[in-house]
Amino acid sequence: MIHCFQVNRTKSLLVPKQFYFWTALSWTGIIVFFCLVKSSAIPVVRISNLDKIVHAFFHLVLTSLWFLFFKKHLNSSNIFKPLVAAFLISVFFGIGIEIAQELFTKTRKGDLLDVLANSSGTTLAICLLLFFNKYTNLNKV
Repeated sequence: MIHCFQVNRTKSLLVPKQFYFWTALSWTGIIVFFCLVKSSAIPVVRISNLDKIVHAFFHLVLTSLWFLFFKKHLNSSNIFKPLVAAFLISVFFGIGIEIAQELFTKTRKGDLLDVLANSSGTTLAICLLLFFNKYTNLNKV
């Protein structure tokens, strides 16, 4: 039987590299904005250590998005190069943001505990990506 409307599977038509790049870059910009804006412009919520949870979440998402970009960009069957690249970007970006807060803002201060929270989010992202790779196939991304 001939299938007249058979759809051939084409790789990467739906999610081009540019989408991953612009999504990761946009998220990076969001982090820069929220970390460098005047602290008085941010609503105050009285939850213990919420600041550290937000830092960890920011970097979990940041690492994941940059991983997706590098995975697509490097076009590698091995996930370790994209993981290392995303890890390094997130860690050094987190350190850079804290330095920028100390040097370029008057209402924000760099904090070593924020760097640790950033690194925790980055590490959690790497662990989740490794877990998903083990039980799914991230090589198809």
